[in-house]
Amino acid sequence: MLAILAAVLFGLALLMELAGFGLGSVVTTGTLTTAGLLCVALHLAGVATDRSRFSRRRRR
Repeated sequence: MLAILAAVLFGLALLMELAGFGLGSVVTTGTLTTAGLLCVALHLAGVATDRSRFSRRRRR
């Protein structure tokens, strides 16, 4: 889920850069890129993953 969010943020940053506009002084292409990199880092760290799929259960 975080990887999809990162892709969307990178896409928005690219479109804003190509069109040459910003959404104020706070939301710029730099902040969207930084947010995208944060989402990628969290995804690679394993945040928000379903770990119950991979757990082994003992059978009796």
